[in-house]
Amino acid sequence: MATRVRKAEYYSMKVSNRPGAGAKMLQSLKAEGVGLLAFTGFPVRGGVQVDFIPQNGGTFRRAAKRAGWKVSERKAVFLLQGDDRVGALTGVLDKLAAARISLTALNAVVAGGGRYGAMFWVKKKDVVRAARLLKAR
Repeated sequence: MATRVRKAEYYSMKVSNRPGAGAKMLQSLKAEGVGLLAFTGFPVRGGVQVDFIPQNGGTFRRAAKRAGWKVSERKAVFLLQGDDRVGALTGVLDKLAAARISLTALNAVVAGGGRYGAMFWVKKKDVVRAARLLKAR
């Protein structure tokens, strides 16, 4: 399978860095029937920023509101999926670099079964150009 690039929406929020905080949030989403394409978190100024990439933004926003979460406005993220191989990300990253589009962050993982997945972010001003360049749906 060739690398597939897709543009998705994500939401972020800052939470306390307490054991079980992330698990509690994921349990709340599970109870509301919210599917996630990805979830990531990292430390930031005394807490943790968590990013949710939901399958359905409307379902996620309703669940977040019911939970009393203060999530960010909808933002754009790019998701990559493909066959794992040496240099799997280089084609996409080289295209972006040639177009002078910088990444603000990237996470990638081998998914097993010869597959990989990645998510990356670009500056808001570059989202449309990156999507067009990568033919992201």
